[in-house]
Amino acid sequence: MNAIIGLLIIAVGSMGQSSSYVPINKIKDWSWENFWLVQGIFAWLLFPLLGAFMSSSLPELIDIYSSNASATWQAVGYGVLWGVGGLTFGLSMRYLGIALGQSVALGTCAAFGTLIPAMLIGTDLFSPKGLILLLAVAVTLLGIALVGYAGSLRSRNMTEEERRKAIKDFALKKGLLIALFAGVMSACFSLGLNAGIPIKEAAIAAGAKELFAQNPVTLLVTIGGFVTNLIYCLYMNQKNKTGGEIRRSSKAVLTNNLLFCALAGLLWYSQFFGLGMGQSYFEQDSVMMAFSWSILMSLNVIFSNGWGIILKEWKGAGSKAVFYLSVGMAILIFSLIIPNLFK
Repeated sequence: MNAIIGLLIIAVGSMGQSSSYVPINKIKDWSWENFWLVQGIFAWLLFPLLGAFMSSSLPELIDIYSSNASATWQAVGYGVLWGVGGLTFGLSMRYLGIALGQSVALGTCAAFGTLIPAMLIGTDLFSPKGLILLLAVAVTLLGIALVGYAGSLRSRNMTEEERRKAIKDFALKKGLLIALFAGVMSACFSLGLNAGIPIKEAAIAAGAKELFAQNPVTLLVTIGGFVTNLIYCLYMNQKNKTGGEIRRSSKAVLTNNLLFCALAGLLWYSQFFGLGMGQSYFEQDSVMMAFSWSILMSLNVIFSNGWGIILKEWKGAGSKAVFYLSVGMAILIFSLIIPNLFK
């Protein structure tokens, strides 16, 4: 029963993340680098900070971080690397659309983000537990591969005009390369959470509820990611001469854009807030806990493709593409329960 509750909590967070790109479509008159940075302030700084405060007070956080300096800097460092993935992740959405872009990037991210932390903590991948984990990851990748194949079929069946209408900057080869790179680098978020386990344990020892104990670690990783994105966005401001764009916005545009950036940031952060809460319902050394990162990625693919359908990205894709999309999503749903089938 606890595992089901944990899955449901992660699913709610995943639904939020998969919806986070929708408010961005409501942003007006701002260049990419400006709205990306503003929503990042909410997604990677403000909301993670509020989440951390749900675990511990500011003096407690400072004490926990300083007492675990090595883990703190490792988490931030992985966050910097994840920031590269998050940055290119956004570009993959731009060139492939929500459905295909997230599918390719999240598939790569699922594998690396699940198996590398498992090996780092000493899991024998050829033990019974390790084999179940490998099977679950393999099934996840199969589901994501089928969804990606459906996306390639959609690309073949759509006219150039239809592609541009659904996805303004559609570019399949360029988008796929960016999405694969984004997936590898995005897996560093999972490595950051793994590196921050001593911080999570220290927060619990200091009296934090286990439901929120991972939030201080999440904050460190997102701070690292914010630094990467800040540097890139400032560079793009200088290159495109868009540095004064926000300042020159009318009051109506500024209010509109800040509200939708805040909403996008909140929805994005909900995936990791939900992941930490959901994990608290799993047994610490269970396959379910080790597989939880892939669970989040699988749910992100499922919900993002749901949005892809709603936003008519699959219109004109053809029945074959829709068939493979449906089979891929069904396999992803099945992958969520594999760890419980082989207890």
